[in-house]
Amino acid sequence: MLTELVQPARQNTDRLTGSALPDDLCAGTLIGRVWDPDANGPSPVVIRAGGVFDISSSFATVRDLCEQPDPAAAAAGVSGRLLGPFQQILANTDPATRDENRPWLLAPIDLQTLKAAGVTFAVSMIERVIEERARGDFEAAAQLRDQILEEIGTDLKHLRPGSEEARKLKTFLTGRGLWSQYLEVGIGPDAEIFTKAPTLAAVGTAVPVGVPGTSTWNNPEPEVALVVRSDGTIVGAALGNDVNLRDVEGRSALLLPQAKDNNASCAIGPLLRLFDDTFDLQTVRSMTVRLEIEGQDGFHLHGVSDMTQISRDPLELVGQLIGSHHQYPDGAVLMLGTMFAPVVDRDVAGMGFTHKEGDVVRISSSELGSLVNEVGYCHTCEPWSFGIRALMANLSDRNLL
Repeated sequence: MLTELVQPARQNTDRLTGSALPDDLCAGTLIGRVWDPDANGPSPVVIRAGGVFDISSSFATVRDLCEQPDPAAAAAGVSGRLLGPFQQILANTDPATRDENRPWLLAPIDLQTLKAAGVTFAVSMIERVIEERARGDFEAAAQLRDQILEEIGTDLKHLRPGSEEARKLKTFLTGRGLWSQYLEVGIGPDAEIFTKAPTLAAVGTAVPVGVPGTSTWNNPEPEVALVVRSDGTIVGAALGNDVNLRDVEGRSALLLPQAKDNNASCAIGPLLRLFDDTFDLQTVRSMTVRLEIEGQDGFHLHGVSDMTQISRDPLELVGQLIGSHHQYPDGAVLMLGTMFAPVVDRDVAGMGFTHKEGDVVRISSSELGSLVNEVGYCHTCEPWSFGIRALMANLSDRNLL
């Protein structure tokens, strides 16, 4: 279960551009994208101990690299052009201090379709139902939890969607008037998989993420994002923030697109770690994802999400995303969902958590580094203007197509 602790805010001297690399630094195959002012466009890069190397002359896009039979080996086989030290390019990414004559980091994916899976952690899903029904009464919550466990005959953390135990739970909850659309996708046979953002719309680390100024109840969603080749093979992973508007989605599930897809509302990064001898899908299954939120008002929230608690295996989610029923010729990025249920009160008792402008959100793991973003309003974040047409024109001008 994800834990939340409210503590006094600590001083964050490096703000958005602190330690971004994994704990083992450049031991794995780390892929990024930078905006290169000399090329007036983006370039795929490999991050090595010796610096950041532009590999666009071999792979015009990250999509092209990921479509290789062995992307990690392909990246290792390219020397590339040195752009500079990683920390220097990372430090130049924050728009508040950026020198636009020097390279800066972008989201590490490009032409892949941006998808997300929702309600993938049954344990936190059921806890939300319990908390809502018990209305803050801990004794009532414990009693309801015991009744659910007695009915389904298993611990909630072992519940698998579509199983006989899940069917029994559905029958039990329906009989108590607790059924909802979220429970259907949480424990039913079909996963909730939706389009998070348009292709090329994701932002990277050290830049603002956006919420509309009209939203009064919103939150981050710290997740692992899988990068999937067009044939359905998972080739690597990054961290993601599936920024969500709870007030909009809460009014109607049909408003999910408005709740999920806004300017700068999808962050992916800081880098893509390709599968190789140091990192694979089994590593993803056992990862711990950490969340920190620091507000300018002194608010500090810390959460820990354990990927071993996910109800649907990543391979099952990818199987529901891509296959003979649906193709993605440029591959896809699939955010796997989160255990984060923001129930800690920030200002008013009983009102839970919502973002404030200036919050710094840090999503991190030992294997994938740290994705850090400051929360702003969508209309004040940098407008999304560089789309597929602009990318194709730029690559053509550079003779990379």
